[in-house]
Amino acid sequence: MSKRNDQDAMSAASATAPETPAAPSAPAVDLSDKTYYIHRELSQLQFNNRVLEQALDERTPLLERLKFLLIFSSNMDEFFEIRVAGLKGQLAYGHEIVGPDGITPKLALAEISDIAHRQIARQYSILNERLLPELDRHGIRIVRRESWNAAQKRWVQRYFRQEVAPMMTPIGLDPTHPFPLLVNKSLNFIVELEGVDAFGRDSGLAILPAPRVLPRIIRLPDDVCEGGENYVLLSSIMHAHAEDLFPGMEVRGCYQFRLTRNADLTIDPEEMDDLARALRGELSSRRFGDAVRLEVADNCPRPLIEYLLKQFGLTEAELYEVNGPVNLTRLFGIVSRSESPQLQYAPFVPAIPKALKKAEDLFQVISKQDVLLMHPYESFAPVVDLVRQAAKDPAVLTIEQTLYRTGANSEIVDALVEAARAGKEVIAVVELRARFDEESNLGLATRLQQAGAVVIYGVVDVKTHAKLMLIQRREGNKLQRYAHLGTGNYHSGNARLYTDYSLLTSEPALCEDVHKLFSQLTGMGKLLKMKKLLHAPFTLKKTLLEMIAREQAHAEAGKPAQMIIKVNALTDAKMIRALYKASGSGVQIDLLVRGTCCLRPGIPGVSQNIRVRSIVGRFLEHSRVYWFANDGDESMYLASADFMERNLDRRVETAFPIGERKLRQRIRKELELYLGDNTTAWQLQSDGSYVHLQPDEGQEPHDVQQQLLEKYCGVGSAPVR
Repeated sequence: MSKRNDQDAMSAASATAPETPAAPSAPAVDLSDKTYYIHRELSQLQFNNRVLEQALDERTPLLERLKFLLIFSSNMDEFFEIRVAGLKGQLAYGHEIVGPDGITPKLALAEISDIAHRQIARQYSILNERLLPELDRHGIRIVRRESWNAAQKRWVQRYFRQEVAPMMTPIGLDPTHPFPLLVNKSLNFIVELEGVDAFGRDSGLAILPAPRVLPRIIRLPDDVCEGGENYVLLSSIMHAHAEDLFPGMEVRGCYQFRLTRNADLTIDPEEMDDLARALRGELSSRRFGDAVRLEVADNCPRPLIEYLLKQFGLTEAELYEVNGPVNLTRLFGIVSRSESPQLQYAPFVPAIPKALKKAEDLFQVISKQDVLLMHPYESFAPVVDLVRQAAKDPAVLTIEQTLYRTGANSEIVDALVEAARAGKEVIAVVELRARFDEESNLGLATRLQQAGAVVIYGVVDVKTHAKLMLIQRREGNKLQRYAHLGTGNYHSGNARLYTDYSLLTSEPALCEDVHKLFSQLTGMGKLLKMKKLLHAPFTLKKTLLEMIAREQAHAEAGKPAQMIIKVNALTDAKMIRALYKASGSGVQIDLLVRGTCCLRPGIPGVSQNIRVRSIVGRFLEHSRVYWFANDGDESMYLASADFMERNLDRRVETAFPIGERKLRQRIRKELELYLGDNTTAWQLQSDGSYVHLQPDEGQEPHDVQQQLLEKYCGVGSAPVR
């Protein structure tokens, strides 16, 4: 990148920072001090709390507020399945890992339990006291058993007899019927019975698992309701007719519960000769991992709760008594089926860049200029169309692509299958271990193989998380390369919900680097030197540390020094220490960290020049951007990697430079919008808490996602009331 002295570049580099005076040499501080670091899991709970807070934001449409509450539930499920399960596993196997924060797994679990209990109690309070009454006022109701009218009772009875009862398998508990092995997160009831059955058994207890094939929320017919959208829960139907499943017995109590299990997969690379086969074996066991949490209805009698805790080997700290359905994520069905668009975000049409609007040949456009897309504001369709065109183009010889998450019905995979069947060389690096997408990825890998594509599962013990596609095309007497590099997955659905960047390029050096990386993934050999691409686990972290140190040197020389980093998470201790050193030397640092952040800003002499913001809004902030002022010769990279140990040390990740000045300026202006947000932004405090930013009196509100929607799509994300 050449040296630039123009005034525009210098003013852009200092737009968010005050003038930086010549800094004294950095004070000698002990950066290993554990008080300078936030525990990862506790920070993650803070993010989940920010999501929950969105359910209270009356600027957000009502059904979207319900969605945020349900996303909180989904996040907490995964938090227990993975993070809490991991901490419990450390204790169980005597392999405790203490991070730079100094908090032991035992202490962390105690703090997690305290915080999670408060958060989940608050979630149900928001649902029962705010959201359900507001939905009712708009004609959307979950009709409870005690409110059913005569017609509804008759309809529910028919539905139970025709749809539910044939699927039910009640399990009486006695010496020949021990407590069943229950599936992770499944809905179940513990039933108190009185009486003696046909075989003379009188144990008094039974388990009633809800059939997994049945919907958890059912729309009541309009002819048994008085207007509006009316729903009934499967749990209510089962509860109302539990006695029908135990003829001749008296049901004295029926209480729903749900068990959360460890859902992480562990595959020993030394005992594995086929990753796909090993993974298929592990997937079946995921549903029956060790218990980590028990949720029960808050009216369940204490003796039954203690009985369940004993069965699952759990303690009071792992018990969550809830005032409502134990499986809240099932309420997503209300949002997806609702006929009230005025209670949801206004729809929008993603923009198509001017260069591509009338283009019939994408290769011709990309051969002349780089094309940058910002999803979801700009369409993901050009990326899909590029693969489709390559599949049909007789001049295209090869398509190489990484696939991490693509979705079950992927247009990208359809195009790759078409290309392979047309005789093109298709090489797909499919990451089978993408968490909770393993089964889908196994299916698409099989489909690609059957079409004749070469499928590689990446590198053992190193997940392939990079987002890359390379197309090689015969043009005259030369071979021309085209590449797509992105910060997000090849998933059309996610591209409507996640913010990400895509770069379409034919720049020779960058395309050559992409080719080299594919060669490393598919073959074997020594590390290949890259000209432009940074890649983990080899050069990315080292170069990032060098760029941070370079900015620190500028500050120590009395020059303006600044960096802006946008990532999903910041947990890597080496990166945090480097940022602390740079801050201590006077570098102005803005961090946009959506989720977990283990760095403490605002500590005098350590991080007083660091600001950390988290944006929580309509779209999931997923793009990664690294920008360094570098004394006017700015460096800007887009990346697939967060600042986490797993991304920088144990994954195949990429960061690619934005070479064109016009594109750099565009991204920089977009970063400025993020830093100016005073509506959806939360600012991290040095104590680990977050403050929701609000416009000062007389200050204009700025919502970055709404501003970008208006800029690219001509619409905002304001609620339609």
